[in-house]
Amino acid sequence: MRLYSGKAPDFCEDAAHNRIADKLKTAFLATYRYEPGPAEVNSWRNSLRAMAQIIERANLGDSGVLLEFELPLSSLRLDCMITGTDRAGASNATIIELKQWDRCDAAEGECILTFTGGGNRDVLHPSVQVGSYCQYLADSHTAFHETSEAVNLSACAYLHNYAFAESDPLLDTKFDHWRSSYPVYSGELPLASCVERSCLSGPQLAALTCSHVIPISNL
Repeated sequence: MRLYSGKAPDFCEDAAHNRIADKLKTAFLATYRYEPGPAEVNSWRNSLRAMAQIIERANLGDSGVLLEFELPLSSLRLDCMITGTDRAGASNATIIELKQWDRCDAAEGECILTFTGGGNRDVLHPSVQVGSYCQYLADSHTAFHETSEAVNLSACAYLHNYAFAESDPLLDTKFDHWRSSYPVYSGELPLASCVERSCLSGPQLAALTCSHVIPISNL
């Protein structure tokens, strides 16, 4: 289940004309039978405008964009997933976790201290969070491992308001393993280049909506 799906140019047009948050709000109400909170709607409006700029810079053509994709057998939702084919013709999907953070501090374990939800909280490092989502989806959705044309799945995080400091907690060496597999981006150009390489053209939506899911332990 997802609250929005469409081609990249349509998504960019919706974002440019401030329609995307309203479309998500309407779909959310129809799906869950209650309205999303103002903070979530504002987050959609701000973060998805930044995401649209990435897609425009990458010049993705008719690649697919899915928003608020619900993980199988879970209440967790992916912020954004871009689907398409690379220059070799391989099918790919890239999960992008969107954050409005502008600063953070060190915390214990795999967490980061940042201002979210109205206060300072310990939350998972973005690479850990999106990496966990990616691993869960890859294990639970047959589109990524049980078909002759399995979709290659990758993931990253985009902190569109963030500027890395010289000794930034997000770049702590204890997160190197996670960041090497699931990068954290703050600037437009590196992320646009990454997305362009994997999802240059061609929506790959059918595999994600038609394949079966496999019950596994919840996140």
